[in-house]
Amino acid sequence: MEFIIVTGMSGAGKSTAIKCFEDMGYYCMDNLPLGLLNNFIELAKECQNKFPKIVLGIDIRGNALFDQSFLDVKILGNYRYTILFFDCSDAELIKRFKETRRNHPLAKEMRIDEALRKEREFLTKIKQHSNYIIDTTHILPKDVKELLVNIFEQNTEFMGLVITIIVFGFKYGIPLDADLIFDVRFLKNPYYDKHLRPHTGNSIEVRDFVFSDPNTDIFIDKLTDLTDFLAPLYTKEGKNQLVIGIGCTGGKHRSVVIAKELSEYLKQKKYVVNLEFRDIEKDTKRGK
Repeated sequence: MEFIIVTGMSGAGKSTAIKCFEDMGYYCMDNLPLGLLNNFIELAKECQNKFPKIVLGIDIRGNALFDQSFLDVKILGNYRYTILFFDCSDAELIKRFKETRRNHPLAKEMRIDEALRKEREFLTKIKQHSNYIIDTTHILPKDVKELLVNIFEQNTEFMGLVITIIVFGFKYGIPLDADLIFDVRFLKNPYYDKHLRPHTGNSIEVRDFVFSDPNTDIFIDKLTDLTDFLAPLYTKEGKNQLVIGIGCTGGKHRSVVIAKELSEYLKQKKYVVNLEFRDIEKDTKRGK
Protein backbone atom coordinates (compact mmCIF):
# COMPACT_ATOMS: atom_id res chain seq x y z
CA MET A 1 0.00 0.00 0.00
CA GLU A 2 0.99 3.58 -0.61
CA PHE A 3 -0.18 6.36 1.71
CA ILE A 4 -0.34 10.10 1.15
CA ILE A 5 -0.98 12.24 4.22
CA VAL A 6 -2.59 15.55 3.29
CA THR A 7 -2.29 18.10 6.06
CA GLY A 8 -1.61 21.79 6.64
CA MET A 9 -3.35 25.03 7.53
CA SER A 10 -7.13 25.19 7.58
CA GLY A 11 -8.35 26.91 4.42
CA ALA A 12 -5.07 26.35 2.54
CA GLY A 13 -6.47 23.82 0.06
CA LYS A 14 -6.50 20.37 1.70
CA SER A 15 -10.12 19.67 0.71
CA THR A 16 -9.39 20.68 -2.88
CA ALA A 17 -6.38 18.36 -2.91
CA ILE A 18 -8.38 15.43 -1.58
CA LYS A 19 -11.01 15.92 -4.29
CA CYS A 20 -8.22 15.92 -6.87
CA PHE A 21 -6.85 12.66 -5.50
CA GLU A 22 -10.32 11.12 -5.65
CA ASP A 23 -10.48 12.07 -9.34
CA MET A 24 -7.13 10.32 -9.80
CA GLY A 25 -8.48 7.09 -8.35
CA TYR A 26 -7.10 7.24 -4.82
CA TYR A 27 -9.18 6.07 -1.87
CA CYS A 28 -9.51 9.15 0.37
CA MET A 29 -10.30 9.42 4.05
CA ASP A 30 -10.66 12.99 5.31
CA ASN A 31 -10.53 14.31 8.89
CA LEU A 32 -9.07 11.13 10.35
CA PRO A 33 -7.66 11.63 13.89
CA LEU A 34 -4.15 10.23 13.84
CA GLY A 35 -4.96 8.43 17.08
CA LEU A 36 -7.19 6.16 14.99
CA LEU A 37 -4.63 5.67 12.25
CA ASN A 38 -3.50 2.28 13.52
CA ASN A 39 -7.05 0.95 13.41
CA PHE A 40 -7.56 2.27 9.91
CA ILE A 41 -4.37 0.63 8.64
CA GLU A 42 -5.44 -2.73 10.02
CA LEU A 43 -8.68 -2.43 8.08
CA ALA A 44 -6.85 -1.26 4.95
CA LYS A 45 -4.60 -4.32 5.01
CA GLU A 46 -7.61 -6.54 4.40
CA CYS A 47 -8.42 -4.80 1.12
CA GLN A 48 -5.05 -3.50 0.00
CA ASN A 49 -5.41 -5.11 -3.43
CA LYS A 50 -8.55 -3.07 -3.98
CA PHE A 51 -7.16 0.19 -2.58
CA PRO A 52 -3.37 0.24 -3.20
CA LYS A 53 -3.24 4.04 -3.01
CA ILE A 54 -4.76 5.73 0.02
CA VAL A 55 -4.98 9.43 0.91
CA LEU A 56 -5.46 10.47 4.52
CA GLY A 57 -6.66 14.01 5.27
CA ILE A 58 -5.43 14.94 8.73
CA ASP A 59 -5.53 18.39 10.29
CA ILE A 60 -6.28 20.48 13.36
CA ARG A 61 -9.87 19.25 13.45
CA GLY A 62 -8.41 16.26 15.30
CA ASN A 63 -7.77 18.91 17.98
CA ALA A 64 -6.67 17.27 21.24
CA LEU A 65 -5.44 14.20 19.38
CA PHE A 66 -3.34 16.22 16.98
CA ASP A 67 -0.70 17.74 19.24
CA GLN A 68 0.60 14.28 20.17
CA SER A 69 -0.25 12.58 16.93
CA PHE A 70 2.80 13.21 14.78
CA LEU A 71 4.62 10.32 16.40
CA ASP A 72 1.86 8.02 15.20
CA VAL A 73 3.05 8.52 11.62
CA LYS A 74 5.68 5.93 12.50
CA ILE A 75 2.88 3.41 12.23
CA LEU A 76 3.27 3.79 8.48
CA GLY A 77 6.92 2.80 8.68
CA ASN A 78 6.36 -0.49 6.82
CA TYR A 79 4.61 1.25 3.94
CA ARG A 80 5.51 3.93 1.42
CA TYR A 81 4.10 7.24 2.54
CA THR A 82 4.34 10.89 1.56
CA ILE A 83 3.42 13.90 3.67
CA LEU A 84 1.91 16.74 1.65
CA PHE A 85 1.62 20.02 3.57
CA PHE A 86 -0.58 22.90 2.39
CA ASP A 87 0.33 26.37 3.59
CA CYS A 88 -0.93 29.88 2.90
CA SER A 89 -0.34 33.41 4.20
CA ASP A 90 -2.41 34.48 7.20
CA ALA A 91 -3.81 37.47 5.29
CA GLU A 92 -5.10 35.24 2.48
CA LEU A 93 -6.50 32.67 4.93
CA ILE A 94 -8.42 35.35 6.82
CA LYS A 95 -9.77 36.63 3.50
CA ARG A 96 -10.91 33.14 2.49
CA PHE A 97 -12.67 32.50 5.79
CA LYS A 98 -14.50 35.83 5.54
CA GLU A 99 -15.52 35.24 1.92
CA THR A 100 -16.85 31.74 2.57
CA ARG A 101 -18.26 32.69 6.00
CA ARG A 102 -16.76 29.53 7.43
CA ASN A 103 -15.31 29.38 10.91
CA HIS A 104 -11.78 28.34 11.64
CA PRO A 105 -11.80 25.11 13.72
CA LEU A 106 -10.22 26.98 16.64
CA ALA A 107 -12.01 30.30 16.18
CA LYS A 108 -14.83 29.39 18.55
CA GLU A 109 -12.43 29.89 21.42
CA MET A 110 -10.38 32.83 20.06
CA ARG A 111 -10.06 35.43 17.31
CA ILE A 112 -9.15 34.08 13.87
CA ASP A 113 -5.64 35.59 13.80
CA GLU A 114 -4.90 33.99 17.15
CA ALA A 115 -6.41 30.72 15.92
CA LEU A 116 -4.06 30.73 12.92
CA ARG A 117 -1.05 31.38 15.17
CA LYS A 118 -2.10 28.49 17.42
CA GLU A 119 -2.60 26.20 14.45
CA ARG A 120 0.85 26.99 13.06
CA GLU A 121 2.34 26.02 16.40
CA PHE A 122 0.49 22.70 16.31
CA LEU A 123 1.70 21.99 12.78
CA THR A 124 5.35 23.05 13.10
CA LYS A 125 6.74 19.56 13.57
CA ILE A 126 4.78 17.80 10.85
CA LYS A 127 5.61 20.64 8.42
CA GLN A 128 9.30 20.12 9.11
CA HIS A 129 8.94 16.43 8.21
CA SER A 130 6.80 16.98 5.10
CA ASN A 131 7.96 15.75 1.70
CA TYR A 132 6.17 18.54 -0.14
CA ILE A 133 5.13 22.00 1.05
CA ILE A 134 2.72 23.78 -1.27
CA ASP A 135 1.90 27.43 -0.61
CA THR A 136 -1.49 28.26 -2.14
CA THR A 137 -1.45 32.01 -1.40
CA HIS A 138 -1.42 32.75 -5.13
CA ILE A 139 -2.51 29.38 -6.54
CA LEU A 140 -5.94 28.68 -7.99
CA PRO A 141 -7.67 25.32 -7.39
CA LYS A 142 -7.07 24.29 -11.01
CA ASP A 143 -3.34 24.89 -10.50
CA VAL A 144 -3.37 22.67 -7.40
CA LYS A 145 -4.88 19.85 -9.45
CA GLU A 146 -2.30 20.27 -12.22
CA LEU A 147 0.49 20.22 -9.65
CA LEU A 148 -0.75 17.02 -7.97
CA VAL A 149 -1.20 15.27 -11.31
CA ASN A 150 2.35 16.21 -12.30
CA ILE A 151 3.85 14.94 -9.05
CA PHE A 152 1.85 11.79 -8.36
CA GLU A 153 0.66 10.66 -11.78
CA GLN A 154 3.27 11.88 -14.25
CA ASN A 155 6.17 11.58 -11.79
CA THR A 156 7.38 15.06 -12.68
CA GLU A 157 10.05 16.30 -10.32
CA PHE A 158 8.69 19.00 -8.00
CA MET A 159 11.26 21.77 -7.87
CA GLY A 160 10.12 22.80 -4.39
CA LEU A 161 9.16 26.32 -5.47
CA VAL A 162 5.85 27.71 -6.70
CA ILE A 163 6.44 30.86 -8.75
CA THR A 164 3.76 33.51 -9.17
CA ILE A 165 4.28 36.16 -11.85
CA ILE A 166 2.15 39.26 -11.30
CA VAL A 167 1.73 41.55 -14.30
CA PHE A 168 0.99 45.09 -13.13
CA GLY A 169 0.89 48.75 -14.10
CA PHE A 170 3.17 51.12 -12.19
CA LYS A 171 0.47 53.77 -12.20
CA TYR A 172 -1.67 51.41 -10.11
CA GLY A 173 1.06 50.66 -7.60
CA ILE A 174 3.66 47.96 -7.02
CA PRO A 175 2.44 44.55 -5.72
CA LEU A 176 3.22 44.63 -2.02
CA ASP A 177 3.93 40.91 -1.78
CA ALA A 178 6.40 40.77 -4.68
CA ASP A 179 9.86 39.38 -3.93
CA LEU A 180 11.33 40.64 -7.21
CA ILE A 181 10.21 43.60 -9.34
CA PHE A 182 11.17 44.15 -12.99
CA ASP A 183 10.40 47.39 -14.81
CA VAL A 184 10.01 46.93 -18.60
CA ARG A 185 9.06 50.50 -19.43
CA PHE A 186 12.37 50.85 -21.31
CA LEU A 187 10.96 48.73 -24.18
CA LYS A 188 9.13 50.15 -27.21
CA ASN A 189 5.59 51.03 -26.19
CA PRO A 190 2.66 49.71 -28.31
CA TYR A 191 0.45 52.38 -26.75
CA TYR A 192 1.71 54.92 -29.25
CA ASP A 193 0.53 52.80 -32.17
CA LYS A 194 -3.17 53.62 -32.53
CA HIS A 195 -3.87 50.21 -34.09
CA LEU A 196 -2.23 48.31 -31.22
CA ARG A 197 -3.46 50.52 -28.38
CA PRO A 198 -6.81 48.72 -27.86
CA HIS A 199 -5.15 45.29 -27.78
CA THR A 200 -3.21 43.61 -24.98
CA GLY A 201 0.03 41.70 -24.77
CA ASN A 202 -1.98 38.53 -25.37
CA SER A 203 -2.35 39.43 -29.05
CA ILE A 204 0.23 38.28 -31.56
CA GLU A 205 0.41 41.80 -33.05
CA VAL A 206 1.46 43.36 -29.75
CA ARG A 207 3.91 40.53 -29.07
CA ASP A 208 5.55 40.99 -32.47
CA PHE A 209 5.79 44.75 -31.86
CA VAL A 210 7.47 44.28 -28.46
CA PHE A 211 9.93 41.77 -29.89
CA SER A 212 10.75 44.14 -32.74
CA ASP A 213 12.73 46.04 -30.11
CA PRO A 214 16.21 44.40 -30.12
CA ASN A 215 16.44 45.00 -26.36
CA THR A 216 13.58 42.54 -25.75
CA ASP A 217 15.54 39.40 -26.60
CA ILE A 218 18.53 40.66 -24.63
CA PHE A 219 16.37 41.37 -21.60
CA ILE A 220 14.64 37.97 -21.78
CA ASP A 221 18.03 36.24 -21.83
CA LYS A 222 19.23 38.17 -18.79
CA LEU A 223 15.92 37.69 -16.96
CA THR A 224 15.90 33.92 -17.45
CA ASP A 225 19.57 33.72 -16.44
CA LEU A 226 18.77 35.58 -13.24
CA THR A 227 15.82 33.34 -12.36
CA ASP A 228 17.93 30.26 -13.10
CA PHE A 229 20.45 31.58 -10.59
CA LEU A 230 18.02 32.75 -7.88
CA ALA A 231 15.31 30.07 -7.82
CA PRO A 232 17.53 27.22 -6.53
CA LEU A 233 19.00 29.55 -3.89
CA TYR A 234 15.53 30.52 -2.64
CA THR A 235 14.60 26.83 -2.49
CA LYS A 236 17.79 26.01 -0.59
CA GLU A 237 16.87 28.61 2.02
CA GLY A 238 13.48 26.97 2.54
CA LYS A 239 11.39 29.40 0.51
CA ASN A 240 8.51 27.63 -1.26
CA GLN A 241 6.73 30.63 -2.83
CA LEU A 242 8.39 33.22 -5.08
CA VAL A 243 6.42 36.23 -6.34
CA ILE A 244 7.84 38.08 -9.34
CA GLY A 245 6.31 41.38 -10.40
CA ILE A 246 6.71 42.56 -14.00
CA GLY A 247 5.41 46.02 -14.69
CA CYS A 248 4.98 48.60 -17.43
CA THR A 249 2.95 51.81 -17.34
CA GLY A 250 -0.53 50.28 -17.35
CA GLY A 251 0.13 46.54 -17.09
CA LYS A 252 -1.51 45.85 -20.43
CA HIS A 253 1.09 45.57 -23.20
CA ARG A 254 4.84 45.16 -22.61
CA SER A 255 4.65 43.56 -19.18
CA VAL A 256 2.14 40.99 -20.43
CA VAL A 257 4.43 39.92 -23.27
CA ILE A 258 7.50 39.61 -21.04
CA ALA A 259 5.62 37.80 -18.27
CA LYS A 260 4.24 35.20 -20.68
CA GLU A 261 7.72 34.53 -22.07
CA LEU A 262 9.12 34.09 -18.57
CA SER A 263 6.20 31.88 -17.56
CA GLU A 264 6.73 29.49 -20.48
CA TYR A 265 10.44 29.33 -19.80
CA LEU A 266 9.95 28.48 -16.11
CA LYS A 267 7.35 25.82 -16.93
CA GLN A 268 9.88 24.16 -19.23
CA LYS A 269 12.19 24.13 -16.21
CA LYS A 270 9.48 22.12 -14.35
CA TYR A 271 8.49 24.92 -11.97
CA VAL A 272 4.85 25.38 -11.00
CA VAL A 273 3.95 28.82 -12.36
CA ASN A 274 0.88 30.95 -11.71
CA LEU A 275 0.45 33.93 -14.04
CA GLU A 276 -1.73 36.79 -12.78
CA PHE A 277 -2.71 39.82 -14.90
CA ARG A 278 -3.59 42.27 -12.16
CA ASP A 279 -4.31 45.45 -14.13
CA ILE A 280 -4.87 44.31 -17.71
CA GLU A 281 -8.55 45.36 -17.77
CA LYS A 282 -8.19 48.63 -15.84
CA ASP A 283 -7.24 50.81 -18.75
CA THR A 284 -9.55 49.60 -21.50
CA LYS A 285 -10.08 53.03 -23.02
CA ARG A 286 -6.61 54.52 -22.88
CA GLY A 287 -4.69 51.17 -22.54
CA LYS A 288 -1.05 51.69 -21.85
